Amino acid sequence: MAKRLHPLLHELVILVAAPTQVLSAADGDLRADPRTAHGVFHADCRVISEATVTVGPPGGSDDSGSAAESIALDNRGHSATFTGLLRELSAPTPDPELRVDRERSVVPGAMTERIRISSVLDQSVDCVIRLRLATDLAGMALVRSGSETTTIELPEPDDDSVTWADDRTSTMITAADGRLRRTPDGRAMIIEWPVTVPARGAVERSWRAEFTDLQPVIIAPTDARIAVEDQVRAVDARLSGHPEPRLDRWLALALADLDGLRIALPQAPADTFFAAGAPWYLTLFGRDSVWTARLLLPLDHRPALGTLRTLAGMQGTVVDPATGQQPGKIIHELRRDAPGHNHGTLPPRYYGTIDATPLWICLLHDCWQAGALPTEELRTLAPALVAALTWVIDYGDADGDGFLEYIDESGRGLANQGWKDSGDAVRFADGTQAVGPVALCEVQGYAYEAATKGADLLDALGLLGAERYRTWAEELATAFRAAFWCERDGERFPALALDGEKRRVDSLTSNIGHLLGTGLLDPDEERQVARMVTVPELDSGLGLRTMSIKDGGYSPLSYHCGSVWPHDTAIVINGLVRAGLAEHAAGLVEGLLRASVEFDQRVPELWSGEGRPVPYPAACRPQAWSAAAAVTVAEALPHLTS
Repeated sequence: MAKRLHPLLHELVILVAAPTQVLSAADGDLRADPRTAHGVFHADCRVISEATVTVGPPGGSDDSGSAAESIALDNRGHSATFTGLLRELSAPTPDPELRVDRERSVVPGAMTERIRISSVLDQSVDCVIRLRLATDLAGMALVRSGSETTTIELPEPDDDSVTWADDRTSTMITAADGRLRRTPDGRAMIIEWPVTVPARGAVERSWRAEFTDLQPVIIAPTDARIAVEDQVRAVDARLSGHPEPRLDRWLALALADLDGLRIALPQAPADTFFAAGAPWYLTLFGRDSVWTARLLLPLDHRPALGTLRTLAGMQGTVVDPATGQQPGKIIHELRRDAPGHNHGTLPPRYYGTIDATPLWICLLHDCWQAGALPTEELRTLAPALVAALTWVIDYGDADGDGFLEYIDESGRGLANQGWKDSGDAVRFADGTQAVGPVALCEVQGYAYEAATKGADLLDALGLLGAERYRTWAEELATAFRAAFWCERDGERFPALALDGEKRRVDSLTSNIGHLLGTGLLDPDEERQVARMVTVPELDSGLGLRTMSIKDGGYSPLSYHCGSVWPHDTAIVINGLVRAGLAEHAAGLVEGLLRASVEFDQRVPELWSGEGRPVPYPAACRPQAWSAAAAVTVAEALPHLTS
């Protein structure tokens, strides 16, 4: 039996306008191969699994043409232009004489492609543009697993269009001036355009695919899009005294990617929030959506409000170990309830997260403090606030030791439920994996901030209970000071976590930087943490490593034990600024700016921690909170030069 391998993503061209995305090779083709994730996806279904273009002489067979030889790519997030040469149809000279430009654009629910052939020859050229399409209607989870899939038999075309569907999605292909026909086995559609390319001229043909989700879980939002150009100009104006030339294109592409990741629920189409990322996570993730909204808040408060409302509407109401749901708890992940579309073992509504609930409270306070949350709106969200605060104390601290900890009671959920949620993410300094229940250090910071800022919101609303949460927070800070701090090589720092036996998980990690600005640490402790997150064993020069190079579990291309995540670095930068320690952030800001250049101003989900721009081959790009890191850098720059 062939071994299943997860498809690699780092060389793919990914265009996103949620809930639609297109993944192709750098030449523009979508090739049917389980080792790739090529395809057009709509609502986690691969609606087109193959789309290849060839150009050949008139009268040839389906395989008589040739693909263009790729020479250039211009990827703009929602659209891209793929440029190639047709050397077999021109003279054998070094100078290109016939070229093809495929201009592809994506909007929610549709993809359009214009195929343009241009010539510098002195005579016209007769040829046939031939597009081959196929579909397997495979779910995203099946594609991600690297499983073999089977193309389906397609219906007969109707004039210049064809439609295929199942009980989840419907796809309609139209091709003006094209001749549509099925292959003899019925498992591919051929669209042909016989054309004459004029001497020193060009000819253009186009096709379009439109998609309908028949059972929508998420949809494109109805509110206004992000004003990318206006926002970039506003940032430039604020940075006029200390411009940073590397920032503009990174910020523009990041905001364009965030615009493409905007989604909503069908029952609340105006409440925008961000999908976590493409291709695997084009849906609601509580933690990711909250952090992205928090980082973007200085530029646009609308996604923060949409995120708050959406998550409040899905807040837990009962105790259910199978889904991880508890009263007041914020959801972790929302998926389609269909085989092959969700994560396989996880329920379609899954609550296995320890940090989304306190982070929701923090976002609520951020919005209120920024003046983006009217009092009436705050009152509407007050029941969700009270429920979330109650969860922090009554359910988050399951064993009553004063700390928030997690353990998967179902045996089928996530073993680790902080942001570093891979199975091997929580390791001692010698590399040994911790056994739960696990109390992560940064979660205690989130909980402290949530309790104190939540208390302020209760006071603002005239509600009772604020002192209970302030007292709880102070007790948490005292307990944290006694239980978490450890020492290595004469340096003190908070442990990554406490394990199930309350032992310090003593590896040095980026998690400690998330404590900055939360209020959990006193000023001396914050200065020590600021020092530790900038030591060379953590600072790679291209962002903050998730784990120190001196720890036994360190591996630069591991998911969470030594790689660099730009959102992680951005959160630490933000914390340093909030704590009044911005001078310590300069190296981390410079590292992200350097990384943005190395990754063509469109930073991926993560990369290697070795200090060179080595991609993590399965990283998503775009990823919402990675894109939002550009905003954090823009906001930090004035603090570094003042």
